[in-house]
Amino acid sequence: MKLRLIKAVYIIISFLFTSFIFTSCQKEQSQSEQDAQEVEASRISGESESEAETVFNGVFDDAMGVNDEVGIGGTGVFGRLNVCPTVTITRPNLPDLFPVRVEMDFGANGCIGPDGHFRKGKVITVYTKRLLIPGAVAETSFDGFYVDSVHVEGTHKITNISTVVTAGTPPVDRKFRVVIINGKLTKPNGNYISWNSEKTISQVEGLGTILPMDDIFKIEGGSRGQVKRGNLLVGFNSNITEPLMKRFNCRWIAKGIVKTVRLNASTNSPWVATLNFGIGNCDNLAVLTINGVSYQITLP
Repeated sequence: MKLRLIKAVYIIISFLFTSFIFTSCQKEQSQSEQDAQEVEASRISGESESEAETVFNGVFDDAMGVNDEVGIGGTGVFGRLNVCPTVTITRPNLPDLFPVRVEMDFGANGCIGPDGHFRKGKVITVYTKRLLIPGAVAETSFDGFYVDSVHVEGTHKITNISTVVTAGTPPVDRKFRVVIINGKLTKPNGNYISWNSEKTISQVEGLGTILPMDDIFKIEGGSRGQVKRGNLLVGFNSNITEPLMKRFNCRWIAKGIVKTVRLNASTNSPWVATLNFGIGNCDNLAVLTINGVSYQITLP
């Protein structure tokens, strides 16, 4: 009788121990899977922020660079022109010089620019006055416009908010508010990034010369967006924590840090994505760090 009791107790203890081990393994596996999902969601949020920032930053360069009548001239695609686009300038209120409507038509079949990117469709910008004048506005829309295979949509609006101390005198700085309203980048497989952004772009170098290639700007502000990649749909907010630095002689952001937080996550969450554009070199590389692990990404 005593032997049977000992065997029964042994069986019960063995069962409980096995159950504990099995449950612990299940919890560890479940936690590991959850962590992987968190990393993936944070990663695509950070990558999407970098892609949207790069594409719409190029729109700023293009709007500024048409010519000296509406901007600085010679930046963006206008600093590296080939056989396209066809540029059409219309002035609806002649003899008034403004507003000016500038249409860049890359054609229905598109073309590959010296920067290696394929573009097709139209980019249309309307200027209220020359962008270097305080109060000037340039609003850009898109008509069937693609960069590579990515369909670009939305409204891009630049407002000159430079400071004028005394009426009739030149501004003491050069500063722009740039707003992207309902921006969207859609890929052929149905994946997309929707993006709204409000940034301030301030010139910090090159004000003393007429050549745009020595101009350096800092970008401050934030954005919010949503990214769909496969079956995953993630909303996010981004904030520039170290000003982004851009030069007109470089296609990419060269320096600065952006933190991206998924919706409903706290700012001290380990799953915050920190995007570092580098130390100032002109290249298409950036580093995305999530929970202490870094990934190198390639900018478009």
